[in-house]
Amino acid sequence: MALMVHLKTVAHLRGKGERIAKVTFRGLSFYSQVAENREEVAHFNETFRWPIASRLDGNEMLEIQVYNYSKVFSNRLVGTFCMVLQKVAEEGHLELTDTLIDDNNTSIKTSITIEIRYQPMDGTVGVWSDGEFLDVPDDRDGIFAFETDSLLSGQSHTSGTSPGRSLQGSIPTFRNCVFSGDCSVFVSSAAEFCGGLHPDNDDMKTCLLGAGKGVFSAMKLGKIKSSKDDHKKGDEPAVLDMEDLDKKAMRLAGVLDPDTISLASVTAVTTNVSNKRSKPDIKMEPSSGRPVDYQISITVIEARQLLGLNMDPVVCVEIGDDKKYTSMKESTNCPYYNEYFVFDFHVPPDVMFDKIIKLSVIHSKNLLRSGTLVGTFKMDVGTVYSQPEHQFYHKWAILSDPDDITAACKGYIKCDIAVVGKGDNIKTPHKANETDEDDLEGNLLLPEGIPAERQWARIYVKIYRAEGLPKMNTSIMANVKKAFIGENRDLVDPYVQVQFAGQKGKTSVQKSSYEPIWNEQVVFTELFPPLCKRLKVQIRDSDKVNDVAIGTHFIDLRKISNDGDKGFLPTLGPAWVNMYGSTRQYTLMDEHQDLNDGLGEGVSFRARLLLSVAVEILDTTSPEIISSTEVQVDSVSNISESATGKIEEFFLFGSFLEATMIDRKIGDKPITFEITIGNYGNQIDGVSKPSSAKKKKKDGENEEEESELIQNSSEDEADEDGDLVSVSSTPLMRPVITDRNYFHLPYFEKKPCVYIKSWWQDQRRRLYNSNMMDKIADKLEEGLNDVQEVIKTEKAFPERRLRGVVEELSIGCSRFVTLANKDLNQAGRTKLDRERLKSCMRELDSMGQQARQIRTQVKKNTVRDKLKLVQNFLQRLRFLADEPQHSIPDVFVWMMSNNKRIAYARIPSKDILYSIVDEETGKDCGKVKAVFLKLPGKKGFGHAGWTVQAKLELYLWLGLNKQRKDFLNGLPNGFEEVKAAKMSPGLQSVPPVSLVYDMKQVFQLRAHMYQARSLFAADSSGLSDPFARVFFSTHSQVTEVLSETLCPTWDQLLVFDDVELFGEASELRDDPPIIVVEIYDQDTVGKAEFIGRTFAKPTIKMCDEHYGPPRFPPQLEYYQIYRGNCTAGELLAAFELLQIGQGGRADLPPIEGQTDSERGPILPVPLGIRPILSRYRIEVLFWGLRDLKRINLAQVDRPRVDIECAGRGVQSALIQNYKKNPNFSTLVKWFEVDLPENELLHPPLNIRVVDCRAFGRYILVGSHAVSSLRRFIYSAPDKTSSNWATAGDIMVNMDSEAGVRKMDTVVKLDATSDAVVKVDMTEEESDKDKKKKKKKKKGGVEEEEETDESVLDWWSKYFASIETLKETLRAQEAAQAEAEEREDLEIAAEAAGIEQQINRAACQQADMSVYNKELESEYGDFEDWLHTFNLYRGKAGDADEQAMDDDRIVGRYKGSLCMYKLPLSEEITREAGFDPNMGMFQSIPHNDPINVLVRVYVVRATDLHPADINGKADPYVVIKLGKSEVKDKENYISKQLNPVFGKSFDIEATFPMESMLTVSVYDWDLVGTDDLIGETKIDLENRFYSKYRATCGISSNYSVHGYNVWRDPMKPTQVLAKLCKDGKIDGPHYGPGGKVKVASRIFTGPTEIEDENGKEKQTEEHLALTVLNHWEEIPRVGCKLVPEHVETRPLLNPDKPGIEQGRIEMWVDMFPMDMPAPGPAIDISPRKPKRYELRVIIWNTDEVILEDDDYFTGEKSSDIFVRGWLKGQQEDKQDTDVHYHSLTGEGNFNWRFVYPFDYLMAEEKIVISKKESMFSWDETEYKIPPRLTLQVWDADHFSADDFLGAIELDLNRFPRGAKTAKQCSIDMIRNEQELPTISIFKQKRVKGWWPFVARDENDEMELTGKVEAELHLVTAEEAEKSPVGLGRNEPDPLEKPNRPDTTFLWFLSPLKAIRYLVCNRYKWLIIKIVLALLLLIMLGLFLYSMPGYLVKKLLGA
Repeated sequence: MALMVHLKTVAHLRGKGERIAKVTFRGLSFYSQVAENREEVAHFNETFRWPIASRLDGNEMLEIQVYNYSKVFSNRLVGTFCMVLQKVAEEGHLELTDTLIDDNNTSIKTSITIEIRYQPMDGTVGVWSDGEFLDVPDDRDGIFAFETDSLLSGQSHTSGTSPGRSLQGSIPTFRNCVFSGDCSVFVSSAAEFCGGLHPDNDDMKTCLLGAGKGVFSAMKLGKIKSSKDDHKKGDEPAVLDMEDLDKKAMRLAGVLDPDTISLASVTAVTTNVSNKRSKPDIKMEPSSGRPVDYQISITVIEARQLLGLNMDPVVCVEIGDDKKYTSMKESTNCPYYNEYFVFDFHVPPDVMFDKIIKLSVIHSKNLLRSGTLVGTFKMDVGTVYSQPEHQFYHKWAILSDPDDITAACKGYIKCDIAVVGKGDNIKTPHKANETDEDDLEGNLLLPEGIPAERQWARIYVKIYRAEGLPKMNTSIMANVKKAFIGENRDLVDPYVQVQFAGQKGKTSVQKSSYEPIWNEQVVFTELFPPLCKRLKVQIRDSDKVNDVAIGTHFIDLRKISNDGDKGFLPTLGPAWVNMYGSTRQYTLMDEHQDLNDGLGEGVSFRARLLLSVAVEILDTTSPEIISSTEVQVDSVSNISESATGKIEEFFLFGSFLEATMIDRKIGDKPITFEITIGNYGNQIDGVSKPSSAKKKKKDGENEEEESELIQNSSEDEADEDGDLVSVSSTPLMRPVITDRNYFHLPYFEKKPCVYIKSWWQDQRRRLYNSNMMDKIADKLEEGLNDVQEVIKTEKAFPERRLRGVVEELSIGCSRFVTLANKDLNQAGRTKLDRERLKSCMRELDSMGQQARQIRTQVKKNTVRDKLKLVQNFLQRLRFLADEPQHSIPDVFVWMMSNNKRIAYARIPSKDILYSIVDEETGKDCGKVKAVFLKLPGKKGFGHAGWTVQAKLELYLWLGLNKQRKDFLNGLPNGFEEVKAAKMSPGLQSVPPVSLVYDMKQVFQLRAHMYQARSLFAADSSGLSDPFARVFFSTHSQVTEVLSETLCPTWDQLLVFDDVELFGEASELRDDPPIIVVEIYDQDTVGKAEFIGRTFAKPTIKMCDEHYGPPRFPPQLEYYQIYRGNCTAGELLAAFELLQIGQGGRADLPPIEGQTDSERGPILPVPLGIRPILSRYRIEVLFWGLRDLKRINLAQVDRPRVDIECAGRGVQSALIQNYKKNPNFSTLVKWFEVDLPENELLHPPLNIRVVDCRAFGRYILVGSHAVSSLRRFIYSAPDKTSSNWATAGDIMVNMDSEAGVRKMDTVVKLDATSDAVVKVDMTEEESDKDKKKKKKKKKGGVEEEEETDESVLDWWSKYFASIETLKETLRAQEAAQAEAEEREDLEIAAEAAGIEQQINRAACQQADMSVYNKELESEYGDFEDWLHTFNLYRGKAGDADEQAMDDDRIVGRYKGSLCMYKLPLSEEITREAGFDPNMGMFQSIPHNDPINVLVRVYVVRATDLHPADINGKADPYVVIKLGKSEVKDKENYISKQLNPVFGKSFDIEATFPMESMLTVSVYDWDLVGTDDLIGETKIDLENRFYSKYRATCGISSNYSVHGYNVWRDPMKPTQVLAKLCKDGKIDGPHYGPGGKVKVASRIFTGPTEIEDENGKEKQTEEHLALTVLNHWEEIPRVGCKLVPEHVETRPLLNPDKPGIEQGRIEMWVDMFPMDMPAPGPAIDISPRKPKRYELRVIIWNTDEVILEDDDYFTGEKSSDIFVRGWLKGQQEDKQDTDVHYHSLTGEGNFNWRFVYPFDYLMAEEKIVISKKESMFSWDETEYKIPPRLTLQVWDADHFSADDFLGAIELDLNRFPRGAKTAKQCSIDMIRNEQELPTISIFKQKRVKGWWPFVARDENDEMELTGKVEAELHLVTAEEAEKSPVGLGRNEPDPLEKPNRPDTTFLWFLSPLKAIRYLVCNRYKWLIIKIVLALLLLIMLGLFLYSMPGYLVKKLLGA
C-alpha cells in the first residue's frame, strides 16, 4: 500500500529566485530539490512515495508548501496547497492544477500541478501498469551530490538518498517488504510504521492476510534489467529507509538548511549514497588485552566510631592479592593514622578495573595472632576510576561485618583513593584544614547516586546447562581410555566458576560431557547496590594438573539493572550467553589462552551457557536469616526447553565479491574462506558429538544430520522446504600476485557463495532493539563528527549543523518509541527483556525531548557546551544499545591455508540480521562490506595488527529461513545464480554456490596524491622516507619515495587504466568500492615499513556525464591516516573514477601537465585540482638552541637551523661554538613562498637542525614539523577596538581599594581555621568592627584580643591565600552550578562576571596567588613571543609506548615565526622606530649572554610516592641549574610523604647556557644510593624574557619592612617607568590627590607609607604598584603581570613516565646581575611548633557504673581510677590513684595530670617526634590533631582492670562542661555537632562535668559515668614561671580528697574494715546468727552426751 505524489510544476511565481517544496502526509514530510532560478515557472518533476499500512481515509489531508529558498536565511513561504484525499481514496488516481493560499487563507495567483496515485493492499482501486511512473524525467546531476564534494569547496551537498528520490528508476518497489510466511508481523509493523493504526485496522489485517501471496502479482518483483540508456535512474528500494525517516530533513541537507550538511572529511568514506555498501571500519587493532601501567594510591587518614571496647585497631588495605597494613594504635576507638600506600600494577585495563579494593579494620593483630576482624569495605577499582578526577578525596568508608549481616555499621574509615593510569593527572584539592569533613554522613565513600544506607542482598546466579563445548584433551588420551574402558568418552570435564566482589563460587564438575547439565545456583551475599560492576562467569575444564578456562563471560550489573525511580533490580535470563575465545583445536600450550580468560577479542565460538541472575534484597531483621556472607551452592529445578524462546531455523548467506591484499607470506598456497556461526559451518574443529549411546533428537534437528551437514553431504534431500545442505567454505584457490607485498584471489566474474542453516532460539527482538539504537547512535556520531569538523575548519554556522543533528536525534528517538512499542509477547521473553524495553523507551523518549529542548538553545556561542551534552547522549545510546542477553552467536570469517586458520574477522550477528522493518535490520545486512582480516589474539598486537592479512568485499545476510526469499536483493545487480550440480531441477529455493556477473564496466581511476602531513617517524633519524601505495580492486600503484621528511608533497597523479568492475553501471556510480591507501617508509635494506592506512571513495563520472562543475574536477581533501587505533598523519588527495565508454580512452578528459623533465615520467596533479596559490612572506626569529644531546657519541659543536616550507626556505647563521654561546648572531631572516589561499591546505613547515662537521659534512641532529602555521599568521592590530581608544582619559575603577589603608594586613589568627585573614581594611571599617566587638562582649570578659602584628609571618599569608583559593573555587563552582540549573546564557555570562569579580577580589584579599598547577599553564607556557620547538630524532613509539616520545627529544629550538600575505599595508612599516631588519619582531631584547641570580623557594611537597619498604620516604631537595647543583641532603625530613621544606636556595647562572632548572626530590637512604622520587623542570629563559615579567612576582601591596617586604631590587615606580619606556607608551604622570596617569588611563591609590619606626612618609610606590596590578587594562601593551605566587608542580620520574609521583609547591625569583643586588631572601622556614603544657585536674567522678560484686555481701561497687593521655602519646598516659569501693559511683581524686606538648597553631596539630621502632635510625615527626582522652577504669588486683568508659575531647572544638553533675548528660556527645564548642587555646582555662560513654552489646552508646575536670593550658614560659607537681605533689599541691571511710584498703587494716563492713550493717544479723549457733552447739552437745548420761542413770553408776 502506498500513496504517490508526483509534483510537476509551480507556475505564476513572482520574481526570480530558487524554490523548494515540502510535501507532508500523515506527519511525514519530504523536501523536493531546489528548483533553479526560473522566472515564472518552477519545474520540480519529482515523485514522493509513502508506504502506508492503514487504509487511506477520505478525510486525510495532503499538504504542499512552496518556499523561496535561501542559502543563508530561513526559507520564506510563498503559499500552501491543502487537499482532502477523498477522491483519491475512491478512484486511486487524480491529476489536478490548483492555486495556493497564503498565510491569511486568501488565494494567490501561483498555481501548482500534481498527480496523485493511491494503491491499496487489496487492489480495490485499480492497478498501476508497470511503466506508468518510469518516465519521470530528471536531471541526475542536480540530484546526486557526492559526499566527496569537498569540505573545502564550501558547497553543501547531501550524503545519501533522500526520500523524494525514491522512485527514479525501475520499480523494485516492495523489495524490502515482500511477504514472508509470517504476514501478521508485517501488518502490525507496517501499520505502526506509517503513523498510527486506524480504527478499522482489524479489517485491514484480514484483507491483508486474505489477499495472500497474490497481492503483488501485478508487480515485477525480480530484478528489472533496465535498458542501457535508462541506467541513470538508480535502482533504489522504495520502502522508506531508516535514513529517510531520520532525515526527513534530508533534502534540507541537500541544498537547503545547512543544518544537515554532512561534511566529507575524515568520514568521507563512511557516508553512503545508495544503500548497497556498508561502512568499513577504519581502526584495526584490538585495544583491550594489552597491559598498561596503573598506580593506585590510598591514604588511610583515620577511623571513627569503631565497634568494640578499648581496641588496638590496624587497617589492612588489600587490592587483588597485595596487602599492606597501617601501624597499630593502642586502646582507642578513633585511631588517627594518616598513612599513605601506593600499589603499582602493569595489567590490561579489564583486569585492573575488576580488582577489588578491600579495606578492613583488624583488632589487636600482632606477630603471633592474626587478630579479629571488626569490619570490611569493598569496592572495585573501576568504580574509583569512573569518579571525576579518578579519585575519592577525604571520604568515609562504612565498615560492615561479612560474617554478621544483621549487625549495623561497624565504624568508619576516612581515606583518599586515587587510581592513575598513564597520562591521567590527578588534581589534589589543597589540604589545609579538615573541619568540614567531620560530617560523616555527608562525605561517605560512595559514588554519586548510591544511597548511604545500603542493604544486604542475595545475588543468585543459576547455571542450568551448556552446549557446544570444545575438546579439552588430546585424542591420544581418548584412545587409551577407550582401550581400557571400552567406550567413547567426551573429552571435557566442565564446571562453572562465578566470581563477584572478590568471592568465588563453583558448581559441581560434570565428567566427560560436551553438553553438561548442572541445574545449580551460586549465591553471593553482598551489600546492595554493590560497588563492584562485573560478575565473571567462567566455564572451566577440571583437570588433575591444572584447570583451564574454556570460556569467560562478564555480566555488567549496570546493564542488567536500572537504578532510576522506575528502575529494577539486576535480573537476567534465563538466557543463553555465548562465549568466545581461542580456536577450538586442543593444543597443550594454547597460545591464545588469554582469550579464554576474557582478555581481548575472542576469535572463535567456544560454548554457550544457559544461566540466569536474580537479586533479592534481604530483610536482615527476620530471625531465620543466615548471617554469614559465604558463597553457597545449591541445586535448582530444571527449566523448560521453551523458556528461552522458540527454536527457529536461521539461514546465513555470504558471498565473496573480492579478496585482495592477501599477505604475501601465505600467498603461495591455495586459500579457502570459511564462515561459521556458533559451531555450524565449522569443519575442522567444530562439532564435538556427545558420546551418549542414544542419539538425542535435539532441537528439531538430528545429531547425525548435524554431522552430515559438516561433511557437505547431500543425502537427505528435499522435503517441502527443500532441505538444503550447508556449504560453509569457498573452494580452494591459488592467489595471484598484485604487487610485491600483496596477492589477490582471481574472483573476477565468478563470485563464490556460502550458506549455512542453523537453529537458535528466536530472540531477534533483542537484536532489533539494539540495532535501532545503534543506528540512531551511528547517525548521531556521524553528525557530531561533522560539527567538530566544521568547528575545526572554522566554517560558518556549526550551530546549524548541530541543530540538524539534534533534530535527527529527536526524530530517531520518537521513531524508536513507536517501533519498540509493538513488541509482541513472544515466548522466552525474560523479565530483563520487558524491563529493559520499558527503560530504553523511557530513556529515548526523554532523550528526544531533551534534544528538542537543546535544539532551541543552540546558539553560536553555546555550540561547544551543547556539543558536550549531545556527546553524553551518544555514550548513553551506545550503553543502552549493548544487549546483555545474547541470542545468535557472532559470525566468524576465517581465511584458511593448508587446513590451518590464518586470519579472521568477527562480525556481530546483529549487524547482519534481517528484519521486515528497515530500522531494525542490521547495518550490514544485505550490503557489501569491506572486511579486513586480522591475526588472532596476541599475534594481532603491534605491527602484525596493523598490516592487513586480507581485504574482503563480503556480502552477508542472516535471517529466519522462512524469510529468506530476498536474501540476494542487496547484491550489486547483473548476476546469474549458479546452483550446486547435484540439485534436482525442481528446487528453486536452493541458494547459489556462486554468482556469475555478465555485466562488467571498465573504468580509469585517477588518484591525485598531493601531500601528507604529520606522518609517523619510522627511521632512527626521526624522519621517514615515505611513499604511498594505492589499492583499488585488484590493482595497486605507488608514488615516488621522498626521502627524509614527515610531510611529503608528492604532487603526483597515479592513473589506473582498465579497471574492471562487475555489476550495473548505475549502482557502481552510486557506490563504488573503496580505495585503500597505505603509506610506507622505504628502507634501504629489507621490507618497507608500514606507517599507516586510510580509505577513500572516488568521485565517479559515467561515460555520458559531463566533466565539469559542481562535481568535477574533484577537490583535494584531508583523509585521516590510522596506524592501528592511533592516528599517524593526514593525507591530502582526491580520487576520481571515470567510466571508459565505447569510444575508449579518447573520450576521457585529457590528462594535462607535460611530464616534468626533471621528474621523469611522473605526472603532476592537474591544475584544476591543485590549490590556488598566493605569495606569502615567512619571517623567522632565530634565538638559540638548547639541550642538544650527543649524536653518535660526538658533541654537537657548530649547529645550524634550516627552515623549509613548500620547497623554499632559509638557513640560520651558524653557531660557532655551541658550548660557549648557543644563541644565533643574526636574529631575523625571511623568505617568500607560494602557499594555498585556503589556510587549511597550508603545508607544514619543517625545522631541522644540522651539525656542521669538518670537511663539509652535515649531520642531522633532529627535526620538528610545525603542522599548522595558523597560529603564526600576523594580523594587523585593529585600530578601532576599545583598546586603542585614545579619545579621552579613562578612570580605572578600583572599587575595593578606596580610602587609605591603615594596616597592610590584619590577620586574626584563631584556632578555628588556618588563618582567617582580614586584608586591606579601610580605617573606618576596622574602627566600626572594633566597636561591634566591644558591644558584643559587654557582659563578659573580652575574649579575643587582636593578634599582635609580630605573630604574623610568611606562612600566615600562605595559609590565608590557600583559604582564598578555596573560597574562589567554591564560589566559581556555585556560580557554575547556578548557570547550569537555569540553563540560560545570561546567567552563564553573569557567572563569568562573578568569576572575574571573585578573582579580582581574591587578588586584593590574599597577599599572593597560590596556583594549584604550574605557572606556565596559567601564562601560556610563556610563549608570548619566544616559542620552544622540541627537536625529535629516532623512531616514534606506538600508542602504548607513548612515553617514548619524550626519549626522542634531542634538544629544543627557540625562536618564532610570523607569516603574512604580500604586499603588507604601509602603516605598519611607517610606525615610529620601526626597524626594518627586525621585520615584525620589533622591540625584542638582545640575546647576548646575561648573568642572573636565581633564587628558588621550595615550600613543601605533597603526596610523594613512598620510596622505602615501610611505605614512607625520607625526602630532601636537590636543585640543578647548568653545572651547579645544590643538595640539601643533611636536612632530609624523616619518614614523611608530605614534607614541609620551607627553604630558599640561591644559584648564579648565565643565560642562555644554563636555563633549564631542575628541582628534584630524593629519598635519603642510610645505605646505598639515594633514590629519585620525582623531579620537575622549569625553563627559566622563557620566563625571564616574557612580557608577563615572571622574574619576580608583584605583590599586592608595598611595604618596606615586616614579613610582607618588597622583594624586587627595582621599586614599583622603576618597574613601571621601564615598562612604559619599553612599550613606547606615555607616562607615568603622577598627579596630586593620589592619582597617576598611564597611557590615557588614570589610577588612584594611597600615597603614604609607614617605615619601621612607624613614621608616615609620602611615596608614589603605592600608585605605581596599583598600575602594575592592573597592567592588563593598559591599551595595546597591557597583559597580566605575574603576581607574587606559589606554584604547584607535579613531580615526575623518568622510570614511570606519565604518572605523577607527588607535587611540589615552590616559586622562583630571578634578578639580573647588572642591576642592584636584591635584599636577603624572605624567611619561609617551617613554623616551629610552640611548646605548651596542658594541666588537667581530675576533681571528682560521679555515677560511674559499678562492676564488682562484694565477696561477703554481694553488693555492687567499683574501685575507680581515671586514666588520661594526649592522642599520639599513649606511652605518656597518666593514672590517678584508686578510689576503692565506691558504692555510688562517686569518686574523689584531686589529682593532676601534666602533659607537655608541641603545637602548631596554624595547622591545629600536635607535633610529635619519636622513633618508630627500636631499629629506626632517627626520629619521625608526626602531626596529629590535639585530642585529650580520659578513661574511667575499675581496678582489679589479680585480673586485668576493667574498662568502663571514655571521652575524647578535641582541644580545638569540644563541648563546654556542664556546671553540675546533674546537667551533664550523654547528649553532650550525641549532639556534639549542634552544641556550641570552645577551644582550650582560646579559653586557656575550663572547668566542668563531662560524660564518660561506652557502647553496649547492641552497639548503642550508654552513659557509664561523669567526670569533673579542670583543663588549664599554659605556654612553656608560663609553665616555667609557675610550675606544678604531678598528682598531689609539690609544687602547688592539691589537698587530699575527703573520701568516706569505706574506701580504705582492707588488707592493710582488716579489723577496721571488718568493723566498718560488718558491724554497722549486719549487727543484728550477726547477733541472731551467734545465738542460733549457740543453740545449735548446745543441742549438739546435748545429743552427744545424752546417751552416756542415760546409761549412767540406768545402770546407776
